[in-house]
Amino acid sequence: MTEFTVWAPEAERVRLRITGDADREMTPAPGGWWRAEAPDAGPGTDYAFLLDDDESALPDPRSPWQPAGVHGPSRVYDHAAFAWRDQGWTGRHLPGSVLYELHVGTFTPEGTFDAVIDRLDHLVDLGVDMIELLPVNAFNGEHNWGYDGVCWFAPHHAYGGPDGLKRLVDAAHRRGLGVILDVVYNHFGPSGAYAPRFGPYLTEGSNTWGRSVNLDGPHSDEVRRYIIDSVLMWLRDYHVDGLRLDAVHALADDRATPLLEELAVEVESLATHLGRPLSLIAESDLNDPRLVTPREAGGMGLHAQWNDDAHHALHTLLTGERQGYYADFGSLDCLEAVLTGAFFHAGTWSSFRNRSHGRPVDRQRVSGHRFVAYLQNHDQIGNRATGDRISATLSPALLRVGATLLMTAPFTPMLFMGEEWGATTPWQFFTSHPEPELATAVATGRRREFAAHGWPEGEVPDPQDPETFTRSRLDWAELDKPEHREMLAFHRRLIALRKARPDLSDPRLDRVDVRHGDRFLVVRRGECLVVANLADRAQRVNLPGVVRQVLLATGTGVTVMRDAVELPAETAAIVAL
Repeated sequence: MTEFTVWAPEAERVRLRITGDADREMTPAPGGWWRAEAPDAGPGTDYAFLLDDDESALPDPRSPWQPAGVHGPSRVYDHAAFAWRDQGWTGRHLPGSVLYELHVGTFTPEGTFDAVIDRLDHLVDLGVDMIELLPVNAFNGEHNWGYDGVCWFAPHHAYGGPDGLKRLVDAAHRRGLGVILDVVYNHFGPSGAYAPRFGPYLTEGSNTWGRSVNLDGPHSDEVRRYIIDSVLMWLRDYHVDGLRLDAVHALADDRATPLLEELAVEVESLATHLGRPLSLIAESDLNDPRLVTPREAGGMGLHAQWNDDAHHALHTLLTGERQGYYADFGSLDCLEAVLTGAFFHAGTWSSFRNRSHGRPVDRQRVSGHRFVAYLQNHDQIGNRATGDRISATLSPALLRVGATLLMTAPFTPMLFMGEEWGATTPWQFFTSHPEPELATAVATGRRREFAAHGWPEGEVPDPQDPETFTRSRLDWAELDKPEHREMLAFHRRLIALRKARPDLSDPRLDRVDVRHGDRFLVVRRGECLVVANLADRAQRVNLPGVVRQVLLATGTGVTVMRDAVELPAETAAIVAL
């Protein structure tokens, strides 16, 4: 016996269509819900709903599986049928972890969940603790970044569907790796979003990507429950260890209890029941520490947030770029402010926004591990006109210096796939919308967007061109080349050192001390010093203590004196006092 339910508060009639069977009238229930029972519709049964007298068969807004694509029927799926083998998994805490962001479709040539499994040992050897998957819920077409998802309960079929995602999570856990899933609740994708046909899921307002989700208007209780149930499903039924919430600043929500706080409460309750830690990580450009301040202290209670200020401070200092939102960044003073206070814009003037921005972090109360930092991520690469990685700009020597500063900062560090070996493949913006008009609109909009930022339109790859997707795949054969093997070996040593020395992962912002001069800086991390020479010439740097041991150097030729170190150009060293 399978009971089918759907929320359609404004419909006068709802029918259930089971493939190969006659349509069934559904019975109205309190709160705008409709129900119907089908004794023979077990797992694997395809079904759809029909609203009022419209003969259009629509997929379930809570569909667990869309094997025929987002426009096709939904399929019944039994979560209890999967044979999990991770019973001994007790979870991964975010503090102290190293994250690794990857896109399932381009991480391997095959572009599937199962193919990712074949590369998990590489990540274990690298030393990362948790993988962060770009969104995997169903979207229209075969290839996409994932932020055009329309089925918020269904893993993308081309990746391997529900069982494929479970096999990946299960395999990761058995290797000691946690799994974080990127999820998007601030908008629906432009094609295949049938949920708004059933009820008021959207408002008349809009954000960058389309109409806003109805979080505070009439009927918003059920819309919020729709999101909460999706969050709990990924964590409970797919054994995922955390979620990265996309662009929470785009959630228009004027309720007294914000959705984000409600999510934090629900997830805390689920974690208590499951007996393992669960993490909620926000992407936000508000620079508001209240997001990650515990609820007991008046905050929203999320566990962490992405920290673009850390990226911008490192990127500009290493590359010299100052265009667009990089304008205020690039100095050693800026990097010092970030390393000691998390945010650079903390109630200070932002020339890009032409206003003051952000709020200071209480360094004694808010731990640095609550800020995820990175040299590269999908946005900071893919939203460049040609999707070029930082390795296309920097020398291998500076790449090592940047990695050293990232991995010894008081934050939760994250690598983007291939960064560990200095991958040369770009990661470009790609789509595969079957609708010609939508495909043209996306490509045109992309060119115009970059033209406004100064890039010639001819340099912007066509997102719909299959070659754009193909170019963005990692080239694992690069690991056969000495320079890439050396970069990988360096990242392994650096991560291992971070884990071996408690001072290097200490998240207390008020314990970080930074001194800097002419293109060099010294970061004190307890009884360790991180010394970096960013100049194109050798420099002697005086140190606040006597050096006992060089723990790691990014290059050869480092000379240690009693209380100083001579660093070759573009070199960093980690020393113990």
